[in-house]
Amino acid sequence: MLLSGGLDSVICAAWAEQEYEQCLALTIDYGQRAAQAELRAAEAVADRLGMRWQVLELPWLGELGGSALVDCTRPLPTIDPLDLDNSSSAKRTARALWVPNRNGVFVAVAGAYADAWRYTDIILGLNREEGASFPDNTEEFAEAATNLLAYSTMIHARVISPTVEKTKIEIVRMGLDLDAPLDLVWSCYEKGPEPCWECEACRRLQRALEGAGVWPDSKPQWGAGQ
Repeated sequence: MLLSGGLDSVICAAWAEQEYEQCLALTIDYGQRAAQAELRAAEAVADRLGMRWQVLELPWLGELGGSALVDCTRPLPTIDPLDLDNSSSAKRTARALWVPNRNGVFVAVAGAYADAWRYTDIILGLNREEGASFPDNTEEFAEAATNLLAYSTMIHARVISPTVEKTKIEIVRMGLDLDAPLDLVWSCYEKGPEPCWECEACRRLQRALEGAGVWPDSKPQWGAGQ
């Protein structure tokens, strides 16, 4: 499975841990500004869930540039909480953050591991909210990726996302049912040491925790002592 350390992938990891006898968590460092924070979170999640964990480095992907996620000279877009469901604002943010073919590359890499080690399913954290502005965060993307893997892998690996049709609030509730390590989530686009709570990912996480009735009790507490 692909484990970034963000909300969707952490809940998917908790789900996969219960659904599969064996699971390998892959975390990809492509030069994103939050790479070290994401690696720290993903390692902690994998350790708590008892999963095998591996880091893959794809620096060339970040070197393509053009995204505020990888280019620290570009300001990260912020968004007012009231605009999270505004399609124009969300699409503007998506353009500023877009990394060329990122999820396509991630799935292809995971597909190679699946084919070599005979894992039939690739678990990907997708969600309905961000799918409205990121086309690679949709059920259609997962289906298209599965169709590609039917030709590019001998094992005919599938892309599965148990969160793809859910809002962030619903994903948090799913995580609570699974006893997922919500305290270890790192969704922030910034490098830390603590979440900024101003970028779109932080705003969505906070709204989800509030909507599920667990803010600030389940607020990730990164920083001293973590």
